[in-house]
Amino acid sequence: MRNPLSKEIVTIQPSGIRKFFDIANEMEDVISLGVGEPDFDTPWHIRDEGIYSLEKGRTFYTSNSGLMELRQEIAGYLKRRFELDYDAKSEVIITVGGSEAIDIAMRAMLDPGDEVLIPQPSYVSYEPCCILANGKPVIIELQAEHEFRLTKEQLEAAITPKTKLLVLPYPNNPTGAVMEKQDLEAVAQVVEEHDLYVLSDEIYAELTYVEGKEHVSIASMPGMRERTIVINGFSKSHAMTGWRLGYACGPKIILEQMLKIHQFAIMCAPTTSQYAAVDAMRNGDSDVAMMREQYNARRRYMLHRFQEMGLSCFEPFGAFYVFPCIQEFQMTSDEFAMQLLHTQKVAVVPGTAFGNSGEGFIRISYAYSLDSLKVALARVEKFITALRNK
Repeated sequence: MRNPLSKEIVTIQPSGIRKFFDIANEMEDVISLGVGEPDFDTPWHIRDEGIYSLEKGRTFYTSNSGLMELRQEIAGYLKRRFELDYDAKSEVIITVGGSEAIDIAMRAMLDPGDEVLIPQPSYVSYEPCCILANGKPVIIELQAEHEFRLTKEQLEAAITPKTKLLVLPYPNNPTGAVMEKQDLEAVAQVVEEHDLYVLSDEIYAELTYVEGKEHVSIASMPGMRERTIVINGFSKSHAMTGWRLGYACGPKIILEQMLKIHQFAIMCAPTTSQYAAVDAMRNGDSDVAMMREQYNARRRYMLHRFQEMGLSCFEPFGAFYVFPCIQEFQMTSDEFAMQLLHTQKVAVVPGTAFGNSGEGFIRISYAYSLDSLKVALARVEKFITALRNK
C-alpha cells in the first residue's frame, strides 16, 4: 500500500508544550504552569458584544480580509499605541489567531530554498511553518548573557546570499526578553544593508514592564515599514485565546498574496469574534492595563522567590514567562521537568521545546493566580532543595 503521508510532515515533531500539558491533564492535584494562556476571563463588555452579535443574527461570512470596522479600529490602535500607520483597506488582514498570520506570511513570501533566520529559544511554530512553506530554517542561538536579545553581530554572522526573511519574536516566548529601541535600530541597519524582510511577532506587545518605556515595533523604524509584516492579536493582551483572532499588517504587495492563501484555506475569521474584537479595540485599554499590572506583580514575585531559592534567572521584561536556569542540577531540561511533574505535581515546559538553545532552562508561565504560583513555587523549592542535598 502506498504511503499516505508527506515525507516533509513526518519529520516535524509535535509541540513540546502540549506533551507536558497532556501528561499533566491525566494527573490529579497538578498545578500546571506550562500553557501560555491568561487566567483572566475575557472582559464582560467584550463577551457581551459577541453575545449581542449572535442575538442580532450576525452569523454570516465577513469579507475575506475581515470586518472593515475591525480593520479600521486596529489601524487606529496601532497608530496611537505604536506609531504604526496602515491602510485598513489594503494593509490589514484579520486571521484565525496570530499563528495563521505567521503561516500565510511565510507561504506568501518564500520560494523553495529561501533561508529564514529564526532566533531561538522562541515560539514553537516558526520553524515548522518555514519548513511547510518550503523555506530553510537557519537557527540563531540566543544567549542568556545577552538577555536573550538578538545582537547585530549574531544576525550578520547568520546571513548568506540565500537569506530572505528574519523572524523577530519580541517580546519573547519563552524567555520574556524584549528588544529596546537601540537594539532594533542595530538590527534594522543590518536588514536594510542585506535587503531582507522581517516577520515581527508582536503578540505580547502590550505586556512589557520596562519602567518608563513601552514596546517599540521595528516597523516604526525608518525604512522598515515596507520590509516588515507585523503579527499581533487578541489572545494575550485581551484574554481572548479561545476566540481565535489575530491580524497581520504590512505592505499591500505582500498582504495581497497572503489574502489569497487565507481565502482558499480559511475564508474568513470567526464573525462573532470579530464583532467582539471591535469592542476590545474601542473599550479595552483599561482591561489591558489592569491585566498588565497584575502580571507585573506576579513577575516580581517570581523573581523574588527564585532569588530566595538561589535559582538563577535573568529578569524578563515582557510577555508572562520566566526562564530560570537549571544547569546546576546536571539534568536535561526534559528530565528536570518530568521529575518535577511526577514528584511535586508541578508542570513546567522544558526549554528545549523552544529550540536546542533552551537546554538547561525551563519555562514557567505566570499567567496564573498568585495563590497558585505561591503553592507551585513552594513545591519547586522543595524539589530543588532535595536535589541539592543528594
